[in-house]
Amino acid sequence: MSGNQFHLLKEKRFFPFFLTQALGAFNDNVFKNALITIFAYKTIAETDNSGFLVNLASIIFILPFFLFSATSGQFAEKYPKATAIRVIKLMEIFVMVLACIGFYLNNITFLLAVLFLMGLQSTLFGPVKYSIMPQYLKEKDLVGANGLVEMSTFLAILLGLIVGVAITRLEPYGIIAVSVALLSVSILGYLSARAIPQLPAVEPSLKINWNPLTETIKTFKYVKGNRTVLLSVLGISWFWFFGATILAQLPTYSRSTLGGNELVFMTLMGAFSIGIGVGSLLCEKMSGRKVEIGLVPFGAIGMTLFSVDMYFANNASNALPTLTLAQFLSSWNNWHVLLDATFIGVFAGFFIVPLYALIQQRCSKNHVSRVIAANNILNAFFMVLSGVMAISLLSLGFTIPEVILVSGILNALVSIYIFTVVPEFLMRFLVWIFINIFYRIRLKGLEKIPEEGAAVLVCNHVSFMDALIIAGCCRRPIRFVMDHRIFKTPILSFIFRTAKAIPIAPAHQDQALMDRAFDKIAEYLEAGEVVCIFPEGKITADGNINTFKPGIEKIIERTPVPVVPMAISGLWGSFFSRKDGPAMGTIPKRFWSKISFSIDDAVAPEQVTAKDLQSKVSELRGKIA
Repeated sequence: MSGNQFHLLKEKRFFPFFLTQALGAFNDNVFKNALITIFAYKTIAETDNSGFLVNLASIIFILPFFLFSATSGQFAEKYPKATAIRVIKLMEIFVMVLACIGFYLNNITFLLAVLFLMGLQSTLFGPVKYSIMPQYLKEKDLVGANGLVEMSTFLAILLGLIVGVAITRLEPYGIIAVSVALLSVSILGYLSARAIPQLPAVEPSLKINWNPLTETIKTFKYVKGNRTVLLSVLGISWFWFFGATILAQLPTYSRSTLGGNELVFMTLMGAFSIGIGVGSLLCEKMSGRKVEIGLVPFGAIGMTLFSVDMYFANNASNALPTLTLAQFLSSWNNWHVLLDATFIGVFAGFFIVPLYALIQQRCSKNHVSRVIAANNILNAFFMVLSGVMAISLLSLGFTIPEVILVSGILNALVSIYIFTVVPEFLMRFLVWIFINIFYRIRLKGLEKIPEEGAAVLVCNHVSFMDALIIAGCCRRPIRFVMDHRIFKTPILSFIFRTAKAIPIAPAHQDQALMDRAFDKIAEYLEAGEVVCIFPEGKITADGNINTFKPGIEKIIERTPVPVVPMAISGLWGSFFSRKDGPAMGTIPKRFWSKISFSIDDAVAPEQVTAKDLQSKVSELRGKIA
C-alpha cells in the first residue's frame, strides 16, 4: 500500500467523487469571484458600499445552510449517495443557466438571488460530501482523504478566483466567457458524478421530517450525546466564523489597504488558498495517518499569530487601487502580507482536517450525514454572525485591517477558552510536540492493535516518555496504568490526567490505590476501551527489562481480552531515561533521535502469562533499550 494519500486518486471508490466535488467548488467560486469583482471594482467601486455589499453577499450565500441543512442531511441517508450527487449536479446546471442570465442582464438583485440558489445547492451537497468518505473508505484513509478534499476545495477556490476575476476583465467578452465556463464545468461535474460507484443507502427506511426546526433540534440532541463529536462540530463552526470574516475582507483589503488592482486581490486569495491546500495535505504526514487532534491547537496558534501579523504588516485604509501586480510584488512589505495570508491558510488546514476526520471516525455511519447537516446549520449561524460582526464593526468606523486584527484576537480568546474547558485538545498537542521535537519513530506492526473492542497493551518501560510515544503513535485513545509517582511528574501529569491514566501503587505502599486501579482497568475494558500497562512496574535502571509482575494475569483473569505485546527501543540514554542517574537531571543532548516502536500479534486471553509476555516483548525490543 502507498505510504501517502495520493494512492486514493487511483481508486474508483474515491477519484470520481473527488473530481465531482472539486469541479463543483470550482464552479461556485468562478461565479462568486466574478460577482465580487463586479462589486469591488466595476459596478460600485467608486462608492463606499463595496465592503457592505461583499459582506451581504457572504450572508446570502450561507443562509440556505441555516434553513435547509436538516432536510438535506436526511436525504443523504435515505437515498444512495451516488444518486443524490447526480441529482444535485443536475440542479447545478439549472442554477448556472440562471447565473448566465443574471450576468447578461447585469442585475445585482437577480445575481444575489442566484447566489442564494447556489447556496441551496451547496447545502444539499455538503452532508453527502463528508459522509460519503466513511462509507466508501477505510478508517486509516480518512485523514488523507479529507486532506485531499480540503486541498482540492481550496485549489478550486484559487482556480475559480483566477477564472472568475481574470475573464471578467476581458472586455467586451468577459460576461460571455464567464457564462461558457459556468455551463461547461457544471456539465463536466454531472458526467464525473455518473462514475461514482453506487452503494446502498445507509438508512433507506428513514422517514423524512419536513419540519426543519424539529429535525434540527433532534439532530443537535444526538450530537450533544457524543461529546467528542460535539466538540468537533463547535470547532469547525468557529473555524468558519474566523475564515468567513477574513475571506470577506480580502477584496476590499486588496483594493483599499494594499492599493492593488484585481490581480493583486487574486494573488492574495491565491496565497491563502495554496496555504490551506498545503496544510491539508501535510496533515496526514504530520499525524502519522491517524486522526490527530493535537494538530488543532497548533493550527489555532498559527491562525492567530499570522492574522495579527497581517494587520501590523499593512494597516492603511485609504489607498487607491492603482498598483499593478508587478508593482505590488516589487515591495518586500507586500511579500510580508502574502506570507501572512499563506501561513494563515497552512495553519487553517492543520485546524480543520482533523476535526472533520474525527466526526467521520467517531460517528455511526447512519448518522454522519445528519451530523454534518447539523454542523452546517451551526456553521451557517456562525458565518451569519461573522458577517454581522464585520458589518457592525465597519459601520462603527473600524477599518478593514482592524476587522482582521479583531478576528485574530477573538480566535486567540476562543481557543484559550476551548482548550481550558476541553483539555484533551491541549493534551494531544503537547504529546504531538514532545514526540516530534525529540524523536523520529520507526513503526512496525501498528495495524496489529485492534481497530475496535477491548484490549490490553503491554510494553517495556524505558523512560518517562514511553506513554507519550505510545499514545502519539496509536490511532485509538489509550488508558495508561502507571506508577503513581510518574503520574505526578510536573507537566506530564497534566497529560496523564487528561488522558484518564490510572495511577497505581504496590500493595505494600497503598493497597487501596492498587485496588481502585484494578477496578478502573476492569471498567475501561468492559466498556470496550484499550488499556496499556508496563508490567515491569517501574522504569529500568540499567537498560534491561525487569521481570514482568503477575498483575497482567490478574487483569485478564478478571476481564478476558486479547493482550498485545509491544516494545520500544532506542530510548535508553535519553534525557527521560535513568541512565547515569535520575531522569531529566541534565540538559537534553539529543533531539529528533531515531527510536523504534514495534507491535506483535495479539495473544488470546487464555494463553496469557507474565513470563510468556516478557519473552515476546524482549524479542521485539532486541538488544537496544
